Amino acid sequence: MKKVIIFVTNHATLGSTDQANGTYAPELTHVVNVLNGAGIDYDIASILGGKAPLYGTEPDGDEVNQSVLGHSGFVSKVENTLLAASVSIDDYDAVFYPGGFGLLNDLFEDITVAALSAQHYENGGVIAAVCHGPAGLLPIKLSNGELLLSSVSVTGFTREEEVDFGTINDIPFLLEDALARKAVQYSKKQPWQSFVVEDKRVITGQNPASAQAVGEALVKYLA
Repeated sequence: MKKVIIFVTNHATLGSTDQANGTYAPELTHVVNVLNGAGIDYDIASILGGKAPLYGTEPDGDEVNQSVLGHSGFVSKVENTLLAASVSIDDYDAVFYPGGFGLLNDLFEDITVAALSAQHYENGGVIAAVCHGPAGLLPIKLSNGELLLSSVSVTGFTREEEVDFGTINDIPFLLEDALARKAVQYSKKQPWQSFVVEDKRVITGQNPASAQAVGEALVKYLA
């Protein structure tokens, strides 16, 4: 059975505010739902291990989100995430970073997770990320000393979407600018449309609406 390692944030607020945050649940659950449907297993890991903060868990008509959130196996993995430093990356066939503003406070610079993802990629693996998830790609440095992003094109949450969402003044940094400075090319569509970029075994989605498509692209690679 194929298996994916999902790296999530431990940071539980929006930037330095006291607004509850972490990983945005629908970006995790929609991809997990696609993996489940394809018979692909997964583990969830974080820098500190233990319970990972989620937001976007309230009932709002998103049946996929609520279904996955109600699954005991999923809940157990979220509440008992693996310690990233203890992960054996060779056990996995893909890496996935779901979004959520928390990444902008920890995974965007964590060298332990970045090293695991670099090793995985250089061994021929695929890396996927959605919304703010591509912040996890920023610190990934390959064995030649170059950043992964210096050789791939990506997308991610946009400036316009930050404005629409009311978070532009609270985020630690603007992801669009960070990606545009480091990637071969940063692309985006109009706000809130599903948009996915696939380049050299790196899959990125622009926003929450892109999570399903990111999951499907990931499954395609693992087929």
